[in-house]
Amino acid sequence: MPLEADDQARVDEAIRESGANPSDDRVLVRNASDSQKLGPGTVICTILNRTIGSGIFVTPAIVLRSTSSVGASLLFWGFGTVIGMSALLIWLELGLSIPKFELPNRDENDTVREEGASLQCVPRNGGEKNYLEYIYRFPKMRATTCIFGLIYIILGNLSGNAIAFGIYICQAADVEGHAPLVRGLAVVCLTAACLLHASWRKGGLVVNNLIAVLKVLVLVAIVIIGFAASAGASFGHGPVHGETVNPKTQNKTSNFSTHSSFAFASNDPASYAESLLYVVYTFSGYEQPFYVLSEVYRPQKTFAISTIAGQGLACVLFLLVNISYLCAVSVDRRLDGELDMATVFFREVFGNELAPRVMSGIIALSIFGNIVVMTFTASRVKQELAKEGVIPFSLFFASSSTTPWALLRRRFSSPKKPDDSPEQSPSAALFLHWIFSMVMIAATSSTTPGTAYTVLVSLYSYTVVTLIGFFVSGGLLYLRFFSSERRDWVSKSGFKPWGGPTAAMIYTAVCLFLVAARFIPPTSTSPFAYANTGVQWYIVPTVGLASFVLGIMYYLGFQYVYPPLFKDGKVLVVDREAVIVREHGQYVQALEVVEASWERKSGPGSNDTEMQKVTMAE
Repeated sequence: MPLEADDQARVDEAIRESGANPSDDRVLVRNASDSQKLGPGTVICTILNRTIGSGIFVTPAIVLRSTSSVGASLLFWGFGTVIGMSALLIWLELGLSIPKFELPNRDENDTVREEGASLQCVPRNGGEKNYLEYIYRFPKMRATTCIFGLIYIILGNLSGNAIAFGIYICQAADVEGHAPLVRGLAVVCLTAACLLHASWRKGGLVVNNLIAVLKVLVLVAIVIIGFAASAGASFGHGPVHGETVNPKTQNKTSNFSTHSSFAFASNDPASYAESLLYVVYTFSGYEQPFYVLSEVYRPQKTFAISTIAGQGLACVLFLLVNISYLCAVSVDRRLDGELDMATVFFREVFGNELAPRVMSGIIALSIFGNIVVMTFTASRVKQELAKEGVIPFSLFFASSSTTPWALLRRRFSSPKKPDDSPEQSPSAALFLHWIFSMVMIAATSSTTPGTAYTVLVSLYSYTVVTLIGFFVSGGLLYLRFFSSERRDWVSKSGFKPWGGPTAAMIYTAVCLFLVAARFIPPTSTSPFAYANTGVQWYIVPTVGLASFVLGIMYYLGFQYVYPPLFKDGKVLVVDREAVIVREHGQYVQALEVVEASWERKSGPGSNDTEMQKVTMAE
């Protein structure tokens, strides 16, 4: 849909001015055109492709081993659906309410009202970055941005999943998974995802959608096969039934027997806390489309429905898949040495080694899809962080460039639509994402691939999902009940969740519990004991909290040490000028001009290292 004449004029003027006055202190970043934006189907696939990764195949076995109880395991997965949906409702309330711009009021006919302007939400890329900056505001400082930025730039990747990709490729090929081979495959996987998005934006989205659909079909197939096996169907190996084996008497009862479902439950609180953390990680993925919200088609109209549909479908499938696993897989000591439940399931049902190898290949493809979508979204978050000027070479990493595919397309064909501008990709931010993915793989190179996977997934879960999730959900409660805008927040929010603050209360309580409970040492017989994981129980939570402290130290250095030592006491001035236009009756961001420079302090008595931030303009 073409822009209104005055909107198009403002966009053209910004582009001309940026081109006529090139500067090393300025960068222009164009948003996706209307025809390039993510539709409802892609938003749903983005959630599914991130949520259905290695977790639904690996985590069920971990939870079952740690709880030693079918009933407790299923309760964890049921609680996981509540936690996942609660988190989504929090992100929707924040994502469709902030950031805010002073914009003209419009009536139902999309005409400007006479009473002037008001603060209105214009969706922007960045996800939690935007929410934390809005909630924890420090005038003339970027403490929140520095802390979140350091954590997300270093840990906001799926290097652990990439190692799992290498493990499963080796299993599918029936070759021994030596550490160098596994890590080499992990590097290839991460590099391929970055190159895909850097060279062809639309192609990356097509791959994302295709793999998401395939994943859903695989889970549906597992559900059908498991239920059919439970009903007595044979798949060439005779009927199978999931049974719970009494560890003392070796007597067997059905997994779903009310007499045995909770009979042998573990009494180790650390194992339960760790299991819950893995379940919460498995249900994460709802946040992915929020990272690219300004690239979504008609977000105020379609986004909430699409995300709820995607997360809801994932929750239903996860519950059914876990029940299906237990229809065929017996709970006994054979699970102790297995990495995942899916290959055990296929071995039990089909009775040969080919089926598990095929499943390993499917899991590897699933993990690759997981990395494809995370690479697409996380690079946008890192681009938004670079726009704040808080990282070295910030304007370089904040820039976007025309993809090679778009250059070829423009060379050999003409645009089919008036707004069909060449697609852009944050290539520099993708490079930044790739660098720290390699750093995380290298940092765990002294451990076995299995241990590296456990450490990296646990660290991501504890820090990015749980610790940051606590500050986001707790911050929403602050906005609702304690902030200066508490009286108007609910009435002016772009999304009003069911149950009001209930979702925020649930998720805040869960995150706080997980942050604290991770410091409970496991028993010697726990699957999370050092003898089984190769990692001391306190390493992950200590490193996770240390990353938060490191973020504070980075901010203090950037605020008080770097300017006087290297910038002659100058002040960082960042101007983010967003050009806001109307599309389909909604305000959206068409492009943004970012200027960052170090300038002399503006007034007497001001702090020499004070950072100033010019208010974003529409």
